[in-house]
Amino acid sequence: MRSVEWFFEQGPIRPPSEAASLLLRFTRNCPWNKCTFCPVYKGTSFSRRSLDEIKKDIDTVVRIIEDVKSISWSVGEGGRVTPYVLQEIAKRRKANHAYYHVAQWLLFNTGQVFIQDANSLIMSTDELAEAIRYLRSRIPEVRRVTSYGRSSTIARKSLEELITLKEAGLDRIHIGMESGSDKVLKYVKKGATARQHIEAGQKVKAAGITLSEYVMPGLGGKAWSEEHALETARVLTEINPDFIRLRTLQIPPFGPLWEDAKAGRFVPLTDDETVREIRLMIESMGNIQSTLTSDHIRNLLEEVEGKFPEDREKMLAVIDEYLALPPEDRLLFRLGRRGGALRSVREIKNPVTRFRLEQARKELERELKLDIESIIGELAAQHI
Repeated sequence: MRSVEWFFEQGPIRPPSEAASLLLRFTRNCPWNKCTFCPVYKGTSFSRRSLDEIKKDIDTVVRIIEDVKSISWSVGEGGRVTPYVLQEIAKRRKANHAYYHVAQWLLFNTGQVFIQDANSLIMSTDELAEAIRYLRSRIPEVRRVTSYGRSSTIARKSLEELITLKEAGLDRIHIGMESGSDKVLKYVKKGATARQHIEAGQKVKAAGITLSEYVMPGLGGKAWSEEHALETARVLTEINPDFIRLRTLQIPPFGPLWEDAKAGRFVPLTDDETVREIRLMIESMGNIQSTLTSDHIRNLLEEVEGKFPEDREKMLAVIDEYLALPPEDRLLFRLGRRGGALRSVREIKNPVTRFRLEQARKELERELKLDIESIIGELAAQHI
């Protein structure tokens, strides 16, 4: 077959927790696209894909799955997808990225599918439900279906509509809540209110769909840091989502928030101030059963994760351990963490690790004449 027959459309991003998921594009780009902190869809236009287009893409995935399995049988792997099968695919054909994406998905064997792009819930409930039903009927390997969704969109749907989507096979929704403060939400042009966040989140939970809420520490800057922490804790307490995922603010260059920072209208928090803000949010969370995760390199303290209420003190202890470090050790930890060399606060107490980071700092500052804070900032910016 010609390579073009293996093609199906995919969008630019997915959550880190969907790294092993099959990516299928149901809508293109973001229908809101005004958030001042988000660079992903700037310069693009939102468009809807027809149900027929979506089904054709699913059919293409089915053909790829059949082809991959036929290669597996031909090399004696019995239809199983193994690293050896992927090597054989590379030898036999010059397939495109989409083909290899499906082959790797079969290798991972997670059964997870992530629907792209930024807000698939904007589709009519009937069309989205039909597309999900078709996906599950055509690809029996599918075990979980997940999508992004905006609170303002979900709040407009009825509980019955969300139940319809659940029954069709939508298992999980990721919502970019970012903040529970209406002041912060308005300032960054999120296009949603705290009330909409609560309404949408509670509906998703009531429908029996797993809910991940994304929170952005630092988004309030110095002016609204305390309010951002306290109001976010309040809204999350009312929602009680299954997952709370931390995504520390990193300001994309040349975007609206970047311009605000340059002009002094927005003053970003330091790493230490952001850590204290996260502490206040965790401490202020009410009686919830959510799992907090720190599953992104943008977060300074990867170990701040656990389940409420039983792990609250453990999470606070990790933060306090970092804040109790001498200033020099906090600096070296930040350098190591932003450079990808450290994952745990305890690692900075290892004499060998500390010595290596001290040597790296000396080389950067004395020999290359670079400012260490600027270097740490540049390393962090790589993960926008």
